[in-house]
Formats: sequence, structure tokens, C-alpha cells
Amino acid sequence: MPSFLCTACGTQYPSSEKPPAQCVICEEERQYVPPTGQGWTTLDQLKVTRRNSFRQYEPGITGIGTEPQFGIGQRAILVQTPHGNILWDCIAFLDEATISIIKGLGGIKAIAISHPHFYTTNMEWSRAFNAPVYLHAADKMWVQNPHNDIEFWTGNTETLLPDVTLIRTGGHFPGGTVLHWGKGANGKGVVCAGDILAVTTDRKWVSFLRSYPNWIPLSAHEVEAIGRAMAPYQFETLYGHYFDRIIPTNAKTVVEKSVQRYLDNVNGVARPDGT
Repeated sequence: MPSFLCTACGTQYPSSEKPPAQCVICEEERQYVPPTGQGWTTLDQLKVTRRNSFRQYEPGITGIGTEPQFGIGQRAILVQTPHGNILWDCIAFLDEATISIIKGLGGIKAIAISHPHFYTTNMEWSRAFNAPVYLHAADKMWVQNPHNDIEFWTGNTETLLPDVTLIRTGGHFPGGTVLHWGKGANGKGVVCAGDILAVTTDRKWVSFLRSYPNWIPLSAHEVEAIGRAMAPYQFETLYGHYFDRIIPTNAKTVVEKSVQRYLDNVNGVARPDGT
């Protein structure tokens, strides 16, 4: 029996004779069901029209994304460290070519995912590379296709490898997570953030929402917590959830300024222009 994928978000459901009645992820307010209605596909069907592309941003950081775009256009990142490779976030499409390329780059030692909109086909990736999947336990209820290789971590940080740390920030989801690699950016540090810290269109700021498609804000309390979670970590570069959403330099300062700008706006603090 096939395992159906939601065409709107890429979430894979357990094998069944017919598609589920609805996608639980898309029915929730942080995502959406398209105006055309719920759609379903399978990996075999996608292999006819899709392929994955690769982009090396810097030594040790390679983006992986699907063309033409599928789901919400998620982009994964292969973090290549001397102690093994981490797949950060998970795109839905996986084929034999992708598996061969990644194995040629050293394979995958572990998979870590920022939040449920990136859970997609993590079971397929886990089986292809014999790699555990790290999800924060606070978001366990959103796992639609459970399997034995999921590691639910708790608390505020999880060390995956030397110099690779998962940081629970909350915000977009209670278990919202970013990855910090201290040796990235020539030792200045990188953060892989998905849209937990969402790089803005001008690439000068990040922002924070409960729902991006439905424009639901976070509270000041939640954004303050994000700022506190990020404060101990040094990083130069921040990678968002699309290929082109990157803050290449001075990213820690950008995050700090962005937290303060958000708080000023929701608290009604006057802007420099007096408004």
C-alpha cells in the first residue's frame, strides 16, 4: 500500500489503501488547506516530475531543495562536520540520486528537525541513511507517521555532536528548535533556523510568528524567550528555510536587534520617526 503525502505541506502519512480524509498539519491554524482543496501524492508519483538540487553555501553547509517546488518549498541543509554529517530539517522528496549524492558526501549520522512543518518524509530519510531523527518532545503530538528511529529529546538543549547543539527556542511551535554549529563560518559559528527565526525579505532582519501564512503574531513573552535562548551562542551566519533566505554576516546582532524591534512594536514603543 502507498504512503500518501500531503501536496500542501509534504507530510507523509502511514501506508493505506486510500488517502486520509484530511491533513492534520494543514487543518491547524499555523498551516492551511489551499483554496483548491486537499491534495495527495506519493513519492513514486513525485519521481516522475521532481528532482533535488544542491547548493554549497560554504565548506560544510550544503542546501538541498526540490525542483519544481513541492509543499511549502522547504529546503534542508546538510551540515558536514569532522564528526559526522547532520541533516537539518527534512524535505519531502527523496530519490535514489539524492541518496547516492549524500552518501558520496559522507552520509548522514543524524537528522534534526526544527518543527512539524518539516517532519515530511523523515521516516524515508531515516531508513535510507540508517540515521536517528531528533524531534523535540513538546511537538510529539504532531508526528503523523511514527517510527522506531525517532528520538524525542527534552529540555532546552541537546548536543548531537561536538560543536553541534540543538536549541529549543519555542515560538512558532512549543518545541521550535534551531541548530548551532560552532565551527561553521570559519569558526565564527552558524545557526540553521528554518522559519523559527524567519529571515525577512530584505535579509536585514529576522521575525517571529505563530503562523506565517495566516499572519498570527507571537506574544512579547514568547519572543523574549527566543532572545534568551539564543543569547549564549555566538554565530556569524544564519540560514533560513528557503535557498535565498540567508543572513551571511553579523547574524547574532541581527537576531538581537530583531527581538528588540519586535518587542518595541508589540509594546507600542515610539519609533524614531515619532509614529
